[in-house]
This record gives sequence, structure tokens and C-alpha cells, in this order.
Amino acid sequence: MADRAASAPTRELAQRLSGTAEVLLLWHPELNRLELSVQDFATGASFYIEVAPANAIDAFYHPYAYAARRENACREVRAEKRRQPC
Repeated sequence: MADRAASAPTRELAQRLSGTAEVLLLWHPELNRLELSVQDFATGASFYIEVAPANAIDAFYHPYAYAARRENACREVRAEKRRQPC
């Protein structure tokens, strides 16, 4: 079986700034997975959440409320500057 020459890049579907927070809606085509990414530039805190397609727009406009309802939120560790495993 031949190896794939290149993997499909992650695609940014939507982006917005709210105060000091950047919210991104990302699609990972190889995994067919949607992810919400939130980074607060003032504090350096960030988190990533996998979202169902039916909830993507709601999560994009209300990321903190959506994250509070989710148990599988992956938070970035600021000191190490890397993501925690989900």
C-alpha cells in the first residue's frame, strides 16, 4: 500500500475576535472532525473542544458556555506551551 504524499491540511472555517479572545472553527478533513479553538491573548490561556457539526455555529458564538457544558475540553498548559492529551 502506498503512503500518502501529503496529508490534507486543517481548514479554518471561521475566525472572530471578541475582546482579547480569538475564536477559530477548524475542520480536520482526514479525521472528518470539527474543533473549536479559543485563545485569550491577554492571559495566554487557551482551550480546544471537538464539536459536533450540528453544534458548530452555536459553539463558535458561545465558546465559553459550550466549554462549560463539555467534559472533554482540552486546555493548553501555559508553562509548557503544549496541549494536554484529550
